Amino acid sequence: MFIQTEQTPNPATLKFLPGQTVLEQGTASFASEEEATRSPLAERLFQVEGVSGVFFGHDFISVSKDDEKEWYLLKPAVLGVIMEHFVAKRPLLNDEGDGADAEETGEDSEIVGQIKELLDTRVRPAVAQDGGDIMFKGFERGVVYLHMQGACSGCPSSTMTLKMGIENMLRHYIPEVTEVRAID
Repeated sequence: MFIQTEQTPNPATLKFLPGQTVLEQGTASFASEEEATRSPLAERLFQVEGVSGVFFGHDFISVSKDDEKEWYLLKPAVLGVIMEHFVAKRPLLNDEGDGADAEETGEDSEIVGQIKELLDTRVRPAVAQDGGDIMFKGFERGVVYLHMQGACSGCPSSTMTLKMGIENMLRHYIPEVTEVRAID
């Protein structure tokens, strides 16, 4: 098994491409060892000293590190864990529960649908190329609330991407949108 790696705009995150599907649908993000208990692979990755975050996309795994550790020391261990997991054909998640957003109701539901469609078709594919994802979390009084995951979480350029890219695009297509804010 050959696993490719790619740098991301976030120097603390590397993208690992195992050459096969990682997650059939959606994404999964783990910001701590406690959150990782629902994924055998994420649990093992957090056992590598210096790993601070794990994110699963359709065909990639983004791993974030502590500032004190260097990739040349961590990368071989992370590659070993990922390779061992896929060669052994272990399940990615213990439970297949989805993190689907709650259904929107009221007059904002049409606007929310438009926002989600733009995020799914124009934003998420570009963000996934950088090893991350962006999740819609809400729309209230013209403000769109988004959660950055994977390489995008904590990335130095994420604020610019959010404000100059996503906010401008949403405001262009949906006049009701006045601002975009990141939430944790």
